[in-house]
Order: sequence, then structure tokens, then C-alpha cells
Amino acid sequence: MSNHKTKLTVTLPAAVAQQLGVTDDTPVRVAVKNDRLIIRPQPRDRVERLNLHWPLLVTAILTIGVYIYWLTQHTTAIPLSGDFSLASMVIGCALVAGMVLFTCNLIVARRHHEVPRIYWRNLPVIIGSFAIMLALALVGGFWLLGQLFPGASFDLVTAAIIFFILTVSSNTLMVRAARHVDANTLSALLGVVIITGVIIAMASNNQRRWWQHNLSFLGTDMANNAWQFNATLMLAALLMVALIDTLFVAISQRYPGNRRINIMRALLTLVALDVACIGIFPNNAASHLLHDQAAGMLIILLAVLIVGIRWLLPQVSREFLWVSYLVAIILLTLNFGFRLFGYPSLTSFEIQAFTVAFGWLLLLFSRLRALAIQDRWQWDVHIKVTR
Repeated sequence: MSNHKTKLTVTLPAAVAQQLGVTDDTPVRVAVKNDRLIIRPQPRDRVERLNLHWPLLVTAILTIGVYIYWLTQHTTAIPLSGDFSLASMVIGCALVAGMVLFTCNLIVARRHHEVPRIYWRNLPVIIGSFAIMLALALVGGFWLLGQLFPGASFDLVTAAIIFFILTVSSNTLMVRAARHVDANTLSALLGVVIITGVIIAMASNNQRRWWQHNLSFLGTDMANNAWQFNATLMLAALLMVALIDTLFVAISQRYPGNRRINIMRALLTLVALDVACIGIFPNNAASHLLHDQAAGMLIILLAVLIVGIRWLLPQVSREFLWVSYLVAIILLTLNFGFRLFGYPSLTSFEIQAFTVAFGWLLLLFSRLRALAIQDRWQWDVHIKVTR
């Protein structure tokens, strides 16, 4: 085949054009990727809508303001870490500016239908989750730099340049993230929130030997910063509700009035609310009974989901069924092993059961995402190759 460009004409039904947001004058490009023919708006059209000038403008203003503030403090060197440091300035300014830019761009993208199936009711949860992730990334990054370069300090100009580079990078990433929020992003964010929150809670209670009690100890009055562990569970529950809402609205359009779909949505929502209850009612003396009831109900809900997945999930594959049954066997083995023989220990049982159950939930969400984005419009076409 020749290598020259050929102008092609593709005729689309009006409903499809509306869904894709294209008109007769929209420049599009045809590409082959992973053995698929992809028709999409030209990349330059998307780049123009990213508004990259805003991160630069906001960061420039912040840099000038921070530099003037350092001058008023009559200091000649800015330490890398500490209360009055480069780290504190970047974390504070980048977090506030990043979330303002993220929120504004997400609202604009939502109004222009650039983020598919993201609904207004879910925006507070999404914005809060990204704020927490950005804060963790900034704090963790500067903690690592502090470990690598202990006692480092910079003159005012160098500190201002570093401030500008780090802040504009953070702001640009947040603007780009706002334009690419979808079910995949929410699912990945759910995993990051759970894993990061639990690991931080474990690390902050290392001296208290939390593993000699149980996993729920991390959220009790006896633990350090118990609110972090409990807040992680509540935030994860909100993210699950947002993800479930996003996925099942799309699935319901493919299977309108399907009772099994509605039952699965209700069960998954109950799982999310139950996870929130475990964080709301920590394993303290006053709420011990409620905490145990919530934990027990979570096991029951997951068992119902696993057993009923064959009938509740459309187009379920044999491989996913076998994985689900294997998860059920593992959970039952862990449960009876702990109840009857005391092996594994309570802490090991909770960690292993949590890991297996949460991993299965992520697999289920992955399957639901695939079901939600399956091609709705399909035609048989005739290919004519031009030479």
C-alpha cells in the first residue's frame, strides 16, 4: 500500500455523532491500535482544551508571592524541610492551587461532556479523593527528599525556581487528571485509597505493636491517629458508591428494567455502606457491638454476592465464576481455621480475608467496567482498500 494520506468519509447515525460530540466539521483521525480501527477527534483539538496556560499563570503568581514573603522574613537560606521550609510552601500552595484547578477543570469538562458518565452528585467525593491523594503524594515526596538530602537548604532564587517547577508540575497533572476522570480512574483511586490508608495506619502504629491485637485496633482509641484508618474506610465507601453509580447507570442503559442488575447494584451499595459503618463505629468499648455487627454483615453480603454472581452478572465468564468460587473456598477455610483451630491468628485472618475479598471486589468492578463500555452501536461494514 502507498504511504500517502487518503481522505476517507464515514457516515454516522445522528445518535452516535451526538454521543461522540462530533459534527460534519469536526476534524477526526483514523488510527489502528491493538488490531482495532479507532476513529476519534484529532489530538490537537484535545490539547487546545487542556488550558495549560492556567497552571503556568497560577504558579507564576504563587512563585512571586512566595518569593516576596521570603524577602520580608529577611532570610538568606530556605531549608528543604521543616516548619519554615521549601517543603511546607510547596505542599500548602500546590495542594490549594492544584485542587482549585482540578475542581474548575472537572466542572468545565463535565459541562462539555468530556468526562463520560461522571455525575454532579459524585463530584464532592471525587474532588475530596483527589485532594487526599495529592496531599499524600506531596508529603510523601518531600519526606523522601528529606531522607535523601538531610539538612539541605537553598538560596532564595534557587528555592523559588524549585518551587515553580514542582508546583507547575503538580498543577499540570491535576488539570490533566480532571479531563480524564472515568470509571477506570475511580476504580484505581479506590485501590490506592484503601492500600495507602491502611499502610499509613500500620506504619504510624508500629511502636504500639498493633498486630498483637487485630486489624481493627488501628481504628480504636488505643491507636495513634485512629481517625486516619476510620477516614480511609469512610472515604473508600464513598468512592465505591460513586463508582457503583457510574457503572450501573451505563449498564442499566444496556439492560433497562433488569431486576438482577438492580439486585446486584443494591448489594454492592450495601457493601459500601457497611464498609463505612466499620469506620463510623470503631472497635471501642462503646461501639464494639455495632462494629462486630457491621463486620459480620460484610461477610454475609460478600457471600451472597459470590454465590449469586452466576445469576446476577450478565455475560459472566466461566473463568470469573471459578475465581469467585475459589475466593469463597479460601474465605471459608480461613474462617473455620480461625474459629475451630485458632489458626491463623485473628490479625492474620483479618488481613488475609480483607485482601482476598477486596481483590475479588476489584475484579468484579473490572468486569462491570467491561460490561458498561461494550459497544452499543455495531454495524457490518464493507472494507475497500485503496492502492
